[in-house]
Amino acid sequence: MLGGYMGTYLRVDLATRRIERETIPESILRAYIGGSGLGARLLFDETTRATDPLGPENRLLFLTGPLTGVTIPTSGRHAVIAKSPLGIWGEADCGGTFGNELKRAGIDGVLFEGQADAPVYLLIADGAASVEDGRDLWGRDSFETQDGIRARHGDRFVVTCIGQAGERLAPIAAIMNDGVNGRPAARGGLGAVMGSKRLKAIAVAGTRRPVVVHDDKLRPLVKQMTLRIKERTASLRDYGTAGGVLTSEAIGDLAIQNWKRGAWREGAEKLSGQTMASTILTGRYFCKACTIGCGRDIEIKDGPYAGVKGAGPEYETLGGLGSMCLVDDLNAVSKANELCNRFGIDTISTGAIIAFAMEAFERGLLRGSDSDGLDLSWGNAETVIALVEKIGKREGIGDLLANGVRFVAQKLGGEAVKFAVEVKGLELAYHDPRALSSLAAAYATYSRGACHRSYSHFLERNALPELGFPQPLDRHATERKGEAAAVMQDYGGLYNSLKLCQFIMRGVTVQELVDCLNHVTGWDMDIAELMRSGERASNLKRLYNVRLGMSRKDDTLPYRIQHEALPDGGAANYLPDLEAMLDEYYAYRGWTQDGIPTRAKLEALGLGADGASLGL
Repeated sequence: MLGGYMGTYLRVDLATRRIERETIPESILRAYIGGSGLGARLLFDETTRATDPLGPENRLLFLTGPLTGVTIPTSGRHAVIAKSPLGIWGEADCGGTFGNELKRAGIDGVLFEGQADAPVYLLIADGAASVEDGRDLWGRDSFETQDGIRARHGDRFVVTCIGQAGERLAPIAAIMNDGVNGRPAARGGLGAVMGSKRLKAIAVAGTRRPVVVHDDKLRPLVKQMTLRIKERTASLRDYGTAGGVLTSEAIGDLAIQNWKRGAWREGAEKLSGQTMASTILTGRYFCKACTIGCGRDIEIKDGPYAGVKGAGPEYETLGGLGSMCLVDDLNAVSKANELCNRFGIDTISTGAIIAFAMEAFERGLLRGSDSDGLDLSWGNAETVIALVEKIGKREGIGDLLANGVRFVAQKLGGEAVKFAVEVKGLELAYHDPRALSSLAAAYATYSRGACHRSYSHFLERNALPELGFPQPLDRHATERKGEAAAVMQDYGGLYNSLKLCQFIMRGVTVQELVDCLNHVTGWDMDIAELMRSGERASNLKRLYNVRLGMSRKDDTLPYRIQHEALPDGGAANYLPDLEAMLDEYYAYRGWTQDGIPTRAKLEALGLGADGASLGL
């Protein structure tokens, strides 16, 4: 018996409302694991270069992994996969409770195709599935949608859904989970894909549990890992990801004023997790199976934002809606965060486009008449909140800004491109390659755009001897940074395939990760085989983009990151040598110097037929 998997995937044709059950051969599961790795295989096979991301032919995949729903810490996650509205490979990773509940319902994943003729939602209860009329939910925000479905079907149902931004096909729309706890599958605009299919939500409930083949071996290993994870993630427990604001600012890593400044200590202190803990924090919440509890429960009891409660802003949100815009009012950022969660928009992209608009206003490229009369001056918290609402509803200037930084920069033209900070259309996550240079290669080459999920900067803070890094790398060195980006894209990608949170990486060895998978499934993998799975997925995602015409010319960084050194702070006067890192990255990958996987590499990974289909 194969453990970890429930053995059933649902294929839902929204045009006909037909639901079919499918199994995936064990050979495919062992090769791609699950989550984003398996999603790479499925999306490559079922979409083409001509697929319209917002057309009925696109696929939208919700996938768990073999460790989702077992007792391993942080094993409650799921992945969402589709061709992105950016026109490239799209994936989003999410915690919360949905992935675990999908497994409890006896389902490993759901594959949507087609387009409904009216708004619908999918209801799954212990494996029984139906497409339900969702017209009364259309137009509601994500909190209201969850409450409406649970009022109809019961509080035991876990809901993932879109808000108004997804309905209105905003390319920065997120898919929201867990209501006021606000766990998003945010990056890449997959909420717009969901909206294009007129799929408002998925509601799921179940009572089953995946089989663990060697539970007697897994239990003592989990106990050992849990103690170490708790010890090494204490700051996340105490202050959440927001606790990293001060550390990042100190080394020049925090994005400030649209990536122009390297230091902003006073503002960072006001936004920090430490300040949150002493002011508006009321508790913490956990994703399913998590032992860390980085989620921040907050409540604002007085002032203009009184009544805001629920999920407090995380590091990336504080960077985007705070330091990027020079807003140092924690309560205001918390209000903006709540609105992003309600409307279902990515806080990283939302903060980036607002900061871009503020700089465009400063330079005279946007005027008051263009901005619905709003004052787009730096630090204007009221304007940030107003713009979040306009973007979420796609009203006024928000209709333009909801398209993201690349689109707006191209619309404005001229010098706007020089301060548009994005890669492949995806706005940078709020860690700076001028502070942690491996991110230059990681952002430039990651398949969905400027994404920190590859976690390459882990190696600039931690050793990983099992993968050839016996000590942390110098954060401003060039040597081995291309290699580090490739290794961590593969290794970090495995966490997204197994469906574990990358925060536990600091407390779990690579061998323990392999042992967890083997104990659950009954397989006999070693580190080399597991890493080949990660490498295989990375190469297949690259092939997906190669099929779309991408190559080295697209593996680049924004002008500001490549040519404008930070004037002050802990990373002042440094610029990463991207071209040298790309040379090393491609060589390590076994790709050509134009960034195309070679036939030998593809054949070694079992992807020869996929390469041949592209003429490689």
